[in-house]
Parts: sequence; structure tokens; C-alpha cells
Amino acid sequence: MLLFFCFKLTKRHLMYCIYMIILQEISSTQILKFIPRLWVSGGSYKIIVKNESTNKEVYNETVTTIASNLYYYTYSAAFTTIKQNIFYTLEILSGTSVIFKDKIFCTNQTISDYSINSGEYIANTTTNEYIYI
Repeated sequence: MLLFFCFKLTKRHLMYCIYMIILQEISSTQILKFIPRLWVSGGSYKIIVKNESTNKEVYNETVTTIASNLYYYTYSAAFTTIKQNIFYTLEILSGTSVIFKDKIFCTNQTISDYSINSGEYIANTTTNEYIYI
């Protein structure tokens, strides 16, 4: 799943879109969709996922097949080592060339009602009656 953030610059009327890949902390297969910088078909590709805060690899796989769709490519795998509420960096390499780089966020919340404070903030209720003048 992709999460899009778009904004428009008023001076030059340019549209910038920033997106990140959203994965869940589950043991089943998940799909990464991406558009590479360049594409070399028929080679082997290295998929590397690193924890952004510790800079340690949590997933490293060399594959020979990445599925092609009309305008993008997909890679399916079970990312069992990722943990919830952590950011990761994704790199896909063809040989030594980086063909795709992105950010991953792991959450089990639904994207439409995602809240960074889910289960953390409890509203304070009080019976104090103040008079404002």
C-alpha cells in the first residue's frame, strides 16, 4: 500500500508528491509496488530493507524475478522481521546500481484512520468549573 502526500507550490505551480510504502507486521506475503530509476531485465536484483534508526539490515534477499505490470513493477515477499511503528529504508539494486530507493513505515492500523497517538492519549475529564471573563 502506498501513502501519498501532495502539495502545490504557488510560484511555479509545480506539484510534488511524496509517498512511502506502508507494510504491516504480519507473517503473510506483502506486495511492494515501485517504478525504478532504470530497468535492466534478466539480471539479479538485491532487495535490502534497513531499520532507519539503527541502520541494521532486517531483510536482504537476492532475486532473479520481479513481476512487471503496465507501468510499474511488483515484488512479493513475507517481511517477517519488520516491527510496528518503525521506519525502514528500502533499496533495490541491480548489480551495484541502485534502481529504486524509498521509505517504508510499518503499522497495523488502517491508513484511512491512522493516528500517531493511537492508544497513547487519553482525554482528561474534569468537573472544574471556571468562569472566563
